[in-house]
Formats: sequence, C-alpha cells, structure tokens
Amino acid sequence: MDESSKQMIGEVNAPIPAAPGHGRIIDHEYVRNGVAMLLVEVEPLTGRRHVEVSERRTRQDWARFIKGMLDERYPMANKVRLVVDNLNIHSIASLYETFPPAEARRLAEKLEIHYTPKHGSWLNIAEIELSALSRQCLDRRIPDITAMRREVAAWQRHRNQRGAPINWRFTTEDARIKLIHLYPKL
Repeated sequence: MDESSKQMIGEVNAPIPAAPGHGRIIDHEYVRNGVAMLLVEVEPLTGRRHVEVSERRTRQDWARFIKGMLDERYPMANKVRLVVDNLNIHSIASLYETFPPAEARRLAEKLEIHYTPKHGSWLNIAEIELSALSRQCLDRRIPDITAMRREVAAWQRHRNQRGAPINWRFTTEDARIKLIHLYPKL
C-alpha cells in the first residue's frame, strides 16, 4: 500500500483541436485546482490493484482506506500482510484515532504491517504501481477530483481486467548484497 499526490490542473484557454499538420495545441497557461491524494493497494501475485482518490492525506483517510480493504476487498482474510513506507500515518494508532476502540482493535488484529527500510520505498510494489498510474493515466492535465476519479477508475478497471501480475525479481540473495548496511555486523 502506498499513496501519492497529483496536482489538478485546469485550462485557462480552451485547447485547439488537432487538425491536419498539427496535433492538439495546449496553452502553457493553466489554473491550479488543488491536489488530490491517490491511495493504492496492490496484490502482486494476482495483479489486482485498488486505487482511491481522496481530497487529503490524513490519518483518518488512511484508516478508512484500510477498513475498506479489510471489510470490503478482503473480508474473508484472517490476516493481511501490508507493506508500507514509514510515513507517520501508516500505523495502528491511525485506526484508534479514527474508529471506536473495539473497531480499531478488530481491524488491527487483521493486519500484519511490514515497513520498508528508510530510503527503501522502491521495495514497496505499490510504489511501482503508482509510477505506472502516473505514466499511463495521469501524465496530462486533469482539472478536478471528479475527472481524476473517473480516469483512475477506468485505468484500474483496465489493469485489473488484464490481470497484470507483478513478477518481483528481488531475491533474498540480492537483498543481502544491496541492503548489506541494514544487516547486523557479527
């Protein structure tokens, strides 16, 4: 699981449509319409992903996303292994700040959280998926959160229908070489 932000940008002047001899012409001037937060979860072996677009990035947004993951997308799971970076909102405390204690505890007991090492967010497969989302879907001006949600939902549907699994090739042997500074010295 990971998140990213995306600036929403509107046009000041309407683009000139493509015509023979030139492509669509977009004016360099734009209007900044705020920022949207993208929360993504990825199940690497099945190639299934889920993306939500939020107006902000708070502990409560993260907690609601996790509740949706546990109750709606994986309701039959006894335990969900969640790999996240070390952002301050990625903690069980966020659940307790958002939900009543009994509900927070129920959710927390279903999670097994693994944190990526500092400067190791590239180890989080969701980071790779966010990169694909940025390149394939969000590499243009999107004016508002409604349009952002529509575009992201279409991208997600297409990716999930393809069932593009993620072939993670980083082995334990690779980790021992690349991450040697994290291993204890004996």
